Amino acid sequence: MSPSVPLQEMIRAIRSARTQCEERGVIQRECAAIRAQFRQADNGGRSHNLAKLLYVHMLGYPAHFGQMECVRMIASPRYNEKRVGYLGAMMLLDEKQDASLLITNSIKNDLAHSNQYVQSLALCTLACMGSAEMCRDLAPEIDRLLRASNSYIKKKAALCAVHIVRKVHDLGELFAPAARSLLAEKNHGVLHGAVVLITELCERNTETLEKFRKTVPDLVQIMKGLVISGYSPEHDVAGISDPFLQVRILRLLRILGRNNETASDAMNDLLAQVATNTDSTKTVGNAVLYETVLTVLDIKSESGLRVLAVNILGRFLLNNDRNIRYIAMTSLQRIVGTDHNAVQRHRGTIVDCLKDQDASVKRRALDLSLALVSASNIRSMMKELLLFLSSCPPELRSQAASGIFNAAERYAPSQRWHIDTILHVLTTAGGDVRDETVPNLIQLITNQSELHCYTVNKLYRALLTDISQPSLVQVACWCIGEYGDLLLRGECQDTEPVQVTEDDVLDALETVLQSHMSSPATRGFALTATMKLSTRITDNVDRIRSIVSIYGSCIDVELQQRAVEYNALFKKYDHMRAAVLERMPVIEKNSPGHTNGESAGEVVREIPAVKVKPGDALLPQQPANQVCDLLDLLGASEEPPRPGPAAGGAAPAPAAGGGGSSSAGGDLLDLLGGLEPAPLTPATVYDKDGVTLTLSSEKQSDSGLTVTLTASNAADSDISSFTLQAAVPKSVQLHMKAPSGDTLPARGAAKVTQMVVLNNPNKVNLKMRLRVSYTSRGSNVQDTVQIDSFPGH
Repeated sequence: MSPSVPLQEMIRAIRSARTQCEERGVIQRECAAIRAQFRQADNGGRSHNLAKLLYVHMLGYPAHFGQMECVRMIASPRYNEKRVGYLGAMMLLDEKQDASLLITNSIKNDLAHSNQYVQSLALCTLACMGSAEMCRDLAPEIDRLLRASNSYIKKKAALCAVHIVRKVHDLGELFAPAARSLLAEKNHGVLHGAVVLITELCERNTETLEKFRKTVPDLVQIMKGLVISGYSPEHDVAGISDPFLQVRILRLLRILGRNNETASDAMNDLLAQVATNTDSTKTVGNAVLYETVLTVLDIKSESGLRVLAVNILGRFLLNNDRNIRYIAMTSLQRIVGTDHNAVQRHRGTIVDCLKDQDASVKRRALDLSLALVSASNIRSMMKELLLFLSSCPPELRSQAASGIFNAAERYAPSQRWHIDTILHVLTTAGGDVRDETVPNLIQLITNQSELHCYTVNKLYRALLTDISQPSLVQVACWCIGEYGDLLLRGECQDTEPVQVTEDDVLDALETVLQSHMSSPATRGFALTATMKLSTRITDNVDRIRSIVSIYGSCIDVELQQRAVEYNALFKKYDHMRAAVLERMPVIEKNSPGHTNGESAGEVVREIPAVKVKPGDALLPQQPANQVCDLLDLLGASEEPPRPGPAAGGAAPAPAAGGGGSSSAGGDLLDLLGGLEPAPLTPATVYDKDGVTLTLSSEKQSDSGLTVTLTASNAADSDISSFTLQAAVPKSVQLHMKAPSGDTLPARGAAKVTQMVVLNNPNKVNLKMRLRVSYTSRGSNVQDTVQIDSFPGH
């Protein structure tokens, strides 16, 4: 191929290449020829060669060797060479290269040229690749051209000024007066450039924004002229007069009217006129309407105008174009908090968008649908959301489930409806819910005692149907373990009567334990539920013992530990098994920074001494701070937080049904070690009406002391609800372990023991005040005991 071939011949040769290697060969030969001609002093085909080099650059091949040729051609007096030179500079040069500084003087000279087309080339190049230094040097020339009489030059100078303002923010004040005067122009190109320039100035400087707020009436007049003008072939696009200028003006009005009452009032009528007179059947009209809506929603507009804007977005939702539906829902999502009632009118259309095939539209429709849920429409909206959950894409299932949970918690018409809704979600998408769903549902069920029978029956049936949903299986196992006796009775009036036997329940739990779909956490729930059933059934305790013993050698450490501890309950501590495996108490949901209803770090004051006669009937004092179950029956729950170690004060002694922490249960029962501390020198601290309380203590360290309290009953009648509470000086840290029981049989048949761990880092004089509470012959008794010395301490 000859080096002198025209550009068209080179393009044809490159396109006819069959392989990339052949294409590279053509380009390399041509580039070599172009380099040779660039080195010639008198080259009449410079523009021809540079044009071919620019095409090579467009194909992605290196063309940097043509940069200096661009500089030389820009300085040429010939227009055809100058044009190609400026084009090459815009393509091959940028502000980071030193060669760009060489054309600054040429651009300055061309800005003062008598030919408007040469001036235009210089303006376009500066607006495209002008560096900050070039912008500072040439800014006065651009300001001069903004005041020129030629509309063609003013249009390009305005856009060049926009680039300069973006590069050097301080130069914005230089162009503000000229930009203001450009709004009086009739040429649409100049007006467009002026509006873009003013928008840039207002976005970057608040003082300039205040100055240009005075131009709102002028902008309103320009916009009105565009709206009511007749057909203009020069500016008409699909029946809309210059929609590009309209969109730019609306964006500027939005900036000027934001947080300003006066400016907003001046444009309210115009916005209403645009919203009602613009054709919405064409994409061009929708673009103008969308900008109008955004402006109405962003300024301090009238309430009626905002409703009109929401209605326009509602019409967008019916559009066949998915992009228009998407932007409509995005805009509605932004205003649903402030204009909730107006958006509610389009609820049906929004819900229909959940069935759209496009994933982005579905996601936006889901967000908006969840935001529209309220107390008045919770049932109808939840029906639609649950229907969507059953068929939604996997990537949206977690978001939908979480949103349904939040809405149900806020607006549930009844607790039974709330539980049914959550169970429906777990049945449909149990594998996609968040980790906190299980404890939250357990708390909800625990607090609704009248629904225990209904819930355990429903969960049992769900467990028989499907064990592939881990969250559902965990909650079902927990409820069966807690309320299995209610399930076996078959007395639930709200469900169909089904006779469930002990073997049926144990078969269901064994299925969970043996299923390959069950995670270690789920197996832990099932094993604990099986163990708790040992106190709720009578005929299959041996089967439960065998099930538990199997998992004593399980490969999973957590499951193995549970099984070993449960085996120890059967063998060594069978007399305490009923108390340890009692039902969980009502679970209180702690707010951040609080501990079981008390402020974090709050000091519990000493309990004043109160003596109650045995005959007085008073309600028993409930423990002030419940702790979690002894054997961590909730599964992987953590020990509840306690007040800070600096806080002394009182700590309640929960009954066995309330349970203690897992560590407390380990210390009390020592299930794996079988060692119990021997009391030293017991001393009787309370003896009244047959109830005797003895105390022994053992020093663990310089500041640590373990106190063992032992209660017995020598009277002829049993004592129930026996609890102890303790108070110590504030500098002493107190921790009460769980008691061995809350019942004292008559004539000393059994005793109740409870251990108290004291830490006295400041070595203060150790004292303790005990409150004894119990029920005897139907009367509630409370008494206080002051302990000033400890045996063995």
